[in-house]
Amino acid sequence: MAVFRPFCALRPVPEKAAEVAALPYDVMNTEEAREMAEGRPWSFLHVDRAEIDFPAGTDPYGEEIYAHAAATLREMKKKGVYVKDSEPCYYVYREIMGGRSQTGIVGCASVDDYAGGVIRKHELTVEAKERDRIRHVDACDANTGVIFLAFRDSAAVGKRMEEVTEGEPLYDFTAPDGVRHTVWQVSDPKTAALIERGFERMPCLYIADGHHRAASAVKVGEMRRKAHPGYTGGEEFNFFLAAAFPASQLMIWDYNRVVRDLGGLSAEEFLQRLKKNFAVRPLPEPWDNTEEALSMVKPEARHTFSMLLGGSWYELRALPRAVDEGDPVRSLDASILQEKVLGPVLGIRDPRTDPRISFIGGIRGMRELVKEVNGGAAAAFALCPTSMEELMNVADAGRIMPPKSTWFEPKLLSGLFIHELSEDTDGAPA
Repeated sequence: MAVFRPFCALRPVPEKAAEVAALPYDVMNTEEAREMAEGRPWSFLHVDRAEIDFPAGTDPYGEEIYAHAAATLREMKKKGVYVKDSEPCYYVYREIMGGRSQTGIVGCASVDDYAGGVIRKHELTVEAKERDRIRHVDACDANTGVIFLAFRDSAAVGKRMEEVTEGEPLYDFTAPDGVRHTVWQVSDPKTAALIERGFERMPCLYIADGHHRAASAVKVGEMRRKAHPGYTGGEEFNFFLAAAFPASQLMIWDYNRVVRDLGGLSAEEFLQRLKKNFAVRPLPEPWDNTEEALSMVKPEARHTFSMLLGGSWYELRALPRAVDEGDPVRSLDASILQEKVLGPVLGIRDPRTDPRISFIGGIRGMRELVKEVNGGAAAAFALCPTSMEELMNVADAGRIMPPKSTWFEPKLLSGLFIHELSEDTDGAPA
């Protein structure tokens, strides 16, 4: 059964929350982070992307970067930007984007649940990316990034969340990207106990987003265990910061593909090769390249793709022989495109490393596909979004999804909640 417990959060004082909160470190590069933090001395990017406080060209993985991140966090505590809960609490966290709402609970998940498969994964991680966050967490002595978890809907947990949101929020602000973030503190021990018991009834939790943050947090916990061979299991380093949301409330955006060339094939030869596994038909040309017009060529059903080739749009509908519905991975649209088009026809065998392919998150819109092809790319493919049910089925099977299969929006902000790993911290109590 899943462990998801309350914790003594280090968090910004309410009047500083909007200034502190920032997008996750891994959705921007250094220069974008520098621009986002300009004029915001308490932006959490000064911790999460500490290289922005150094001259351009500084190695973002130098020891001084991690030391500066830790020093900045200490300074924010010293200046009263952050306070620490005196008693363990949960937080209910709601995001509203474009009129759509998702509401989850912030708490701490278990290192042992991750190792034991109670927390289920669907992505591979890259060692270099893990190493960066391991050093960051270890230097800061804290989980600073929230791991985005999902759970199959629970009436018991949902009821408690609804009750909490009837009260006065702790934070309520709209971020620069237009997403509204509202947070309620769950300080009542009886309500917290009911929430904890609700999670204990769940057989598993799923990582929706943040596989690298999760893997790094767990590895730091394992390092601390080795350094403290007499640990009891109750120490903070046995847990890591997460926010868990009901799966039914989450939305996965499409993750589209662009290819640089056709592997030596002409457009006519390429179209002919596609007909082995797809019903191919021209699509009506959009009246212009606005998102509204391009919506008419977006795919609307599983196993159907839209392709921009040579300035023209086509629908590719996978034939039954191209789909293995009995396999949770091979039945994914990203797998069908890879196994029936990108690999055998175009020779892109490893999309993780092949420079001939790039990936376009759906949040950037269909116009980005047009821009890429107009800029010299050979073709672009628009996919239907992966569903949460597909994601959970893959994770339940202990399998891995193809790269770039999911894009979640809105993102969980960093800096609103920090989970400190040592007991003797010096945050001012709330």
